[in-house]
Amino acid sequence: MDFGLVELTPAQQAFQREARAFFDEIVTDEVLEEERETGAGFNLDVHLALAARGWLTPEWPVGEGGAGLDPVCCRILHLELVYHQVPRVTAATTRLVWQAAERYLADPRLRAEVKAGVANGTVRMCLGYTDPDGGSDVAGARLKAVRDGDEWVLNGAKTFTTGAQNCQYTFLVTRTDPERPKHRGLTMFLVPLDSPGVEIQAIRTFGGERTNMVYYDGVRVADRYRLGEVNEGWTVLRGPLDEEHGMAARDRLADLSMGQGFLRTLEPAFAAALTWAATPAADGTRPADDPAVLARLGQIATGYEAALGTPGPMGRVKGAETLIAKSAELIDLVGPQAVLQPGAPGLLGDGALDFAHRFAQGTTIYGGTVEVFRNIIAQHVLKLPRPSYPGAKQFLGRPR
Repeated sequence: MDFGLVELTPAQQAFQREARAFFDEIVTDEVLEEERETGAGFNLDVHLALAARGWLTPEWPVGEGGAGLDPVCCRILHLELVYHQVPRVTAATTRLVWQAAERYLADPRLRAEVKAGVANGTVRMCLGYTDPDGGSDVAGARLKAVRDGDEWVLNGAKTFTTGAQNCQYTFLVTRTDPERPKHRGLTMFLVPLDSPGVEIQAIRTFGGERTNMVYYDGVRVADRYRLGEVNEGWTVLRGPLDEEHGMAARDRLADLSMGQGFLRTLEPAFAAALTWAATPAADGTRPADDPAVLARLGQIATGYEAALGTPGPMGRVKGAETLIAKSAELIDLVGPQAVLQPGAPGLLGDGALDFAHRFAQGTTIYGGTVEVFRNIIAQHVLKLPRPSYPGAKQFLGRPR
């Protein structure tokens, strides 16, 4: 693995300056405050401004609505998005879904329409995976899809459909044949969310984000919105799932750790703690003058760096566990000042410590639970056999 620095060309350096100036202008205090208040992971004005430059799909050719950027400029753009805290959850789910839509939407006119909308920002897509009582067992989906001529009738519900309020379509996993084994009776649809019978209800998380419960009551969907073959939805679903679970091929310039997206939340919290440690009290002493405080800060920094260096699905687990443990450690170290809300006197780092601790609690389930990732590590990385649990179904031969 090459850890050498990437030397930027003059053109790439110019692009970096351009991107920084652009985000400095459009990611205003109002944008950040809106995200703090709504937790929507999306801002329409910013999204459309990115689309106007081809930066929603930067690697696509200019003629297809992209920017034709090389891999290094794509990475520069990503890092600037992160640094400027651009709300981008909906943009991320849209890119995931498009990978499947491009391959499995049979109707060429619909496929072209969706592709153009993805590039210009008018088409956005979310993930309709989780049944209310299904947990991480996506293949156990029970939302029914029953064929009626050239249409399908959907009944059921999905939860944790993050970004549904921002989107035009949901990438919906349905049960079309309950008699088949669970992986073999699924069919995927790209369901228009403005269809009659669709109801979106907000769910607020402890971390301040918004996700949704989405109900489908007799929703009729034309067969042209089906992705892939009937009852072969697992094949369609595997691509986005593998991408989300870190099993797909990764760009050489990508973050080493899948957990880095979570760990970035720890950076402003740690910076706020360092400011606290360096601030003199009324008697002139600083928390940093205490060797025990320095030792604890050093342990937190070391744990953070270790998590950043943990690759693949192992990094996903390590990232969540590190953020949970270290954000709690920071709050314990700093004390009551760490949990002040925005606007309170004595607030540290714009509330970064409090936010990191609250956000951390959900990271064990985002994009699949850490238990799912431990199974991935066991079976795909360590090549261990599938576990056999007491009470699991045993398929025996026919009695003689």
